[in-house]
Amino acid sequence: MTEDLRPLILLDVDGVLNPWHKQGPHWLSVKATCDGVTYPVVLNPEHGPMLLQLAQETGAELVWATTWAEAANQEIGPLIGLPELPVIPVNSGAGAPRVHPKTPPVAAYVNRRPFVWFDDDLERADRIYLKTHDNVDRFRIIDVGPRKGLRALHVEQAAAWLTSLDDSQEAGRPLIRRGKTGSTGG
Repeated sequence: MTEDLRPLILLDVDGVLNPWHKQGPHWLSVKATCDGVTYPVVLNPEHGPMLLQLAQETGAELVWATTWAEAANQEIGPLIGLPELPVIPVNSGAGAPRVHPKTPPVAAYVNRRPFVWFDDDLERADRIYLKTHDNVDRFRIIDVGPRKGLRALHVEQAAAWLTSLDDSQEAGRPLIRRGKTGSTGG
């Protein structure tokens, strides 16, 4: 079996697909259950098609990186038009000092595949952890403000970065390990 080298698009739910406040009349206000607890959730049905288009146009794979775990496939994805996606076990308890609990499981999962991570809760320590982890190569963290959630601008940033991966390969340039500079991880 050949190794999958497609880039990844990692998705968080709370603060990204489920911002703090409903952003317009087309947004859904629903109840969703995770780990036996029901939460109020606001979702934009346009996010699913937007993310699917991003994945298709860049050759990337969408993956959940959220504490919602499998509940994201059952409760969130169907409401915004996403199919069942792989889930990174971010609730695995694999922690590291001063980094978000999701970061070590993400580092273990990516297997040197380039990735874009839409998240609202990652800090400098998470970027440093990822930059120095042997299983992580190029990455870009897209900081999503939790008040408004995922916007077209965030998707455009991800598309530009993912497209730049192809550009560097076609030009015969060595692939630069992204994420070494800047506040967004690269």
